[in-house]
Amino acid sequence: MNRNEKNIQYQLLFLRWALATALLSAVADRLGMWPAALSNWGNWKSFEDYTRQLTFFLPEWMSRASAYVATAAEVILGLFLIIGFQLKWTALFTAALLLFFGLSMIVALGVKSTFDYSVWVGCAGALLLSSQYSSR
Repeated sequence: MNRNEKNIQYQLLFLRWALATALLSAVADRLGMWPAALSNWGNWKSFEDYTRQLTFFLPEWMSRASAYVATAAEVILGLFLIIGFQLKWTALFTAALLLFFGLSMIVALGVKSTFDYSVWVGCAGALLLSSQYSSR
């Protein structure tokens, strides 16, 4: 492996870990693991309320379920990104999750909110990452 290929591998590793830490940090926040001064939600109830705001078009039970599904997906995808499991598919599912999140934010809160949370940067990074791995 030449120097350029090594540099690319390090950059892809950094992108994987950046995406993974973003996903896992959000989960840690909703589980109350970040100090209050650094937290967006701080607890599960606040996160459920936020999810309800984003999924106002769903029945309440589906909105609540989507909070659990999104959290599980973020944990699984974050861990898969860290360990390098099925990177093409993991990155594609990460991009899809962020795309759905971004579209829900636009509908519920307006387009600016997606920029404040760098949703499109994460989605684009996940798509770039997926393009670098074969589906074998």
